[in-house]
Amino acid sequence: MNLDASVAAAGVGLLTFDTLGSTNAEALARARAGERGPLWITAACQTAGRGRRGRSFVSERGNLYATLLVTDASPVERAAELAFVAALAAHDAVVDVATELGPRLALKWPNDLLCDGAKLAGILVEGESASGQPLVTVVGTGINCAHHPAQTDHPATDLLAAGKCVTPEVLFTALSRAMLERLKEWDRGRGFAATRAAWLARAANIGMPIRVNFANRQLQGRFETLDACGRLVLRLGDGRAEIITAGDVFPISEEQMLPSFWETTSHARRSSPPQAGDLTSAPSPPIEGKGRGTRA
Repeated sequence: MNLDASVAAAGVGLLTFDTLGSTNAEALARARAGERGPLWITAACQTAGRGRRGRSFVSERGNLYATLLVTDASPVERAAELAFVAALAAHDAVVDVATELGPRLALKWPNDLLCDGAKLAGILVEGESASGQPLVTVVGTGINCAHHPAQTDHPATDLLAAGKCVTPEVLFTALSRAMLERLKEWDRGRGFAATRAAWLARAANIGMPIRVNFANRQLQGRFETLDACGRLVLRLGDGRAEIITAGDVFPISEEQMLPSFWETTSHARRSSPPQAGDLTSAPSPPIEGKGRGTRA
């Protein structure tokens, strides 16, 4: 693995491993030992990879597993926005090394990169902060280069299956460059309006009917937009707008839309409680985000 020259010149470090339990876990362990970053950690395979809400995911050799550790990347209340920054960087990187796939790619809220509607990559953003210390954030990215899991809740794919042979090494160099550029655009949260606009321009299912799954209920409606904080705005059948902080999104057909029973299990307005450290499942907006095309 090699950083892009511009990234190395910016003072970003890199540690590469053959096997790790989890690149995110390794980054957090190093942060607890005093590492402040910025530092990329990569692994050829993982034995204990994890995704959103503690889900495990497949970590075969031949795919890209990489985590960026940063300290004080933004005010704590803006840290969840890094899921959108990272998703854009993953999109940019794939387009950089496989330009022909560009029209087939889309971003799925909050943390997935799709190709032809199937999951190609996922993001997991996690954070920790000791009392009085700045927030340490780890941004994990998993991209399926040569393999993808079967029998998942959402269909998955990989670059080879999509017709492009790309090595993790080549893809990582592009990712390191794209992440640096998107972080500069985001500018510690000051540039989130530009990040949000770029994400929406690449979004899957805008204006389309979707189902949002929570721990104990579902909602159906139309994906209207993202609000200024990055939360999903769901237009319900009765015309009300529901603001979604965290949940699993699935496209549905017009025929599957329920005309009079929009919330299938509960009328409560609370999302499932966030997992400790998982910023993409935390309120305002998610600060977690890895998906199961490598991150679940």
